[in-house]
Amino acid sequence: MAGSRHRGTQSREWSLFWALLLSLGHFVGGDSVGGDPASAGAPGTPATLPHRRFEYKYSFKGPHLVQSDGTVPFWAHAGNAIPSSDQIRIAPSLKSQRGSVWTKTKAAFENWEIEVTFRVTGRGRIGADGLAIWYTENLGLEGPVFGSADMWNGVGIFFDSFDNDGKKNNPAIVIVGNNGQFHYDHQNDGANQALASCQRDFRNKPYPVRTKVIYYQKTLTVMINNGFTPDKNDYEFCAKVENMIVPTQGHFGISAATGGLADDHDVLSFLTFQLTEPGKEPPTPDKEISEKEKEKYQEEFEHFQQELDKKKEEFQKGHPDLQGQPAEDIFESVGDRELRQIFEGQNRIHLEIKQLNRQLDMILDEQRKYVSSLTDEISKRGAGIPGQQGQISQQELDMVANTQQEILRQVNEMKNSMSETVRLVSGLQHPGSAGGVYETTQHFSDIKEHLHVVKRDLESLVQRNAPSNERPKCPELPQFPSCLSTLHFVIFVVVQTVLFIGYIMYRTQQEAAAKKFF
Repeated sequence: MAGSRHRGTQSREWSLFWALLLSLGHFVGGDSVGGDPASAGAPGTPATLPHRRFEYKYSFKGPHLVQSDGTVPFWAHAGNAIPSSDQIRIAPSLKSQRGSVWTKTKAAFENWEIEVTFRVTGRGRIGADGLAIWYTENLGLEGPVFGSADMWNGVGIFFDSFDNDGKKNNPAIVIVGNNGQFHYDHQNDGANQALASCQRDFRNKPYPVRTKVIYYQKTLTVMINNGFTPDKNDYEFCAKVENMIVPTQGHFGISAATGGLADDHDVLSFLTFQLTEPGKEPPTPDKEISEKEKEKYQEEFEHFQQELDKKKEEFQKGHPDLQGQPAEDIFESVGDRELRQIFEGQNRIHLEIKQLNRQLDMILDEQRKYVSSLTDEISKRGAGIPGQQGQISQQELDMVANTQQEILRQVNEMKNSMSETVRLVSGLQHPGSAGGVYETTQHFSDIKEHLHVVKRDLESLVQRNAPSNERPKCPELPQFPSCLSTLHFVIFVVVQTVLFIGYIMYRTQQEAAAKKFF
């Protein structure tokens, strides 16, 4: 049993080492092939996809989100909600704030889908309270449940930031249904009332978080895009509730609240689609909008277009040096462009890791077979049992020992490079970024510890291969091919360090600018 347990431990450590070398070498020297983002969220198979129709009266999206009087077309906001041109701040990062936005008219869709893009940002490691997406029979403009009314009739999808029950299961996404008969158990995070849930961290992400809520054939499905990549279709499954009964007519809404801790809860877009089952005739727009309303909206659009052209002319007259330049060049600074490129690089790393995970199982199986065979042969030779015909020869064992010595030399070079990097990162001092430097140093310290474990195990395996009286002289072998050179690894470590520091500086500047708004 002891020998078996030792071989199992050795196999796992070999697997960890080869996976580390493969991922680093493939990223630096290989072609980056990103995984196909799953287009999850579309109910049914491609042959039975429902018809999607965009419903503008139940949606909003920037830019030019608000009108001149500060209202959002077809929507009503209440509490501390602050609409702006490109987003709606549902609840600012101040203590005990509540806000919400709701559709003015009820929707009568049998099947529907909503896509919400939002940001939840705050200075602290822990935020509060959270954000909620609603479909209810009545408006819940203000109340104690994430800024909305309690005892609702419908369904709420809660993005709960704070761990009220102390079970360390937050941030989480929770689906709670109600028929208007019971109160929400806020102290226990609705644990006994949740129909389904999943744990996802949606705070302080480099890109906006996206969620997709689909109600189709009495099944409610929630998909989440965690905001690590700019890919809008990179959704993953969160939760599903079957046989879900919701009101035939209801209001869509989104609310947020803060408590003793506070985050900024910003909603960038809320898009609603009506779903029609295959074989059924989709509704036509002419049945829901009259000619009079069309003429009214056309006049408003033309008036808005004239005002926009007039403001463009005034801006060009006041800034003659900017004439002829694209708008994105005017408003995007060099620092913003560099940060965007950094985030795109992080996205490529993320896609490469996803591609690597799909191949990792096959690599681990082959590695386990190889290490198990080698360990059995070494045990037989150490016990004086002659090897049977067809097993590993002494020359092959010597070749493995020589290869291990070459790997050990490369590990020492990697260890020295990491030690120097950790020393440099530990000496960095930047206002407001102490937490980020600590996390960076801890990250490199963990890698350094793993390398020490791999080095110790390699040394013990080489010593077991050699006789007790002397170490054999290994034959000359062709040069061991290396997937990762020292230069490439140093470049990779420097790039990662710059990415960490750049993101910390960017987040500090953005939060400072956001605070000035209030």
